Amino acid sequence: MDVRLTHIGGPTVLIEFGGWRLLTDPTFDPAGGKYRFGWGTGSTKLTEPAIAAEDLGLIDAVLLSHDHHDDNLDAAGRALLPSAGTVVTTEAGARRLGGNARGLTPWVTTELTAEGKPPIEVTATPCRHGPPLSKPLVGDVVGFALRWEGQDHGVLWISGDTVLYDGVRDVADRIDVGTALLHLGGVRFPVTGPLRYTMTAAEAVELCGLLRPRTTIPIHYEGWRHFRQGREQVEAEFAAAPAEVREAVRWLPLGGASGIGV
Repeated sequence: MDVRLTHIGGPTVLIEFGGWRLLTDPTFDPAGGKYRFGWGTGSTKLTEPAIAAEDLGLIDAVLLSHDHHDDNLDAAGRALLPSAGTVVTTEAGARRLGGNARGLTPWVTTELTAEGKPPIEVTATPCRHGPPLSKPLVGDVVGFALRWEGQDHGVLWISGDTVLYDGVRDVADRIDVGTALLHLGGVRFPVTGPLRYTMTAAEAVELCGLLRPRTTIPIHYEGWRHFRQGREQVEAEFAAAPAEVREAVRWLPLGGASGIGV
């Protein structure tokens, strides 16, 4: 089955197939805003969204890795949530958001259904949005594995904001990933020195060596000042990777829809 993916910017991707329109981590604020993430961390948004929220059209469901950082859910993205059919996020996030939000913990599954569309199994996958013992500071985050009838090449997996650790490595053991949307950028803040809060390019290469996805799509590596590794660094790391890892990488043009076989 072909899936259309449109990278709107940062972690925000429109996923279309079988009549479904799913949106990941909605970020639609204009460029130039300054944001505080807590505990002395923050950032500036550098780029505009490739598509404005008002031009997006109907959204059936939002897959929200976490609700408490503005580079994953900003003010304009938050305003969009009530009009989406369902918001799938962390348990803590669902309590904060209320309304149409469903909360999941890692390895728990919910089902999205709609008349005339194939049911989608959404399984939350583990994330750790920082170094060991950082959860009290950075909060809960989840990734998402999407399964539906008619997939030919494995599950569509969205990593969420995470570093590479054993919880993420477990995805390779438990899920046959066909397409992986990886949150990269190697996030780092001056106040915490060398500590990283999302995957580096080197970690992405290691993970893809375990997952062996048919298609690897980097996202959430651009558009914000706190990212430390952009496309150039990611490309260089993958260029030195084994062929089966290197040749799976596909870059989505911002604002343009791309077809992916899933």
